Amino acid sequence: MAGLEQSVEALLGRLDDLSRRMRRTEARNHELEQLVRRFTGDPGDAERLLTRLQSLEYENEDLRSRIDDGRAGVERLLAKVRFLEDHKK
Repeated sequence: MAGLEQSVEALLGRLDDLSRRMRRTEARNHELEQLVRRFTGDPGDAERLLTRLQSLEYENEDLRSRIDDGRAGVERLLAKVRFLEDHKK
């Protein structure tokens, strides 16, 4: 059981790392959007870049949702493991 708990905790750590990376990426995307609007001479290029950026932001939201769902599942699994350990004694 201890090995399973360690694996679950490692997975939770990885999920936290991915969440932090997504937040940094979103912040960079916002900065990029502002720069594109300031420096792109061709409105068509700016629009294409901004459309792609928006698509990536939606994808990030989907990934964040999946991570949150995964974290909830891991928490439920960990609670079950702890319950079984408590009743094993």
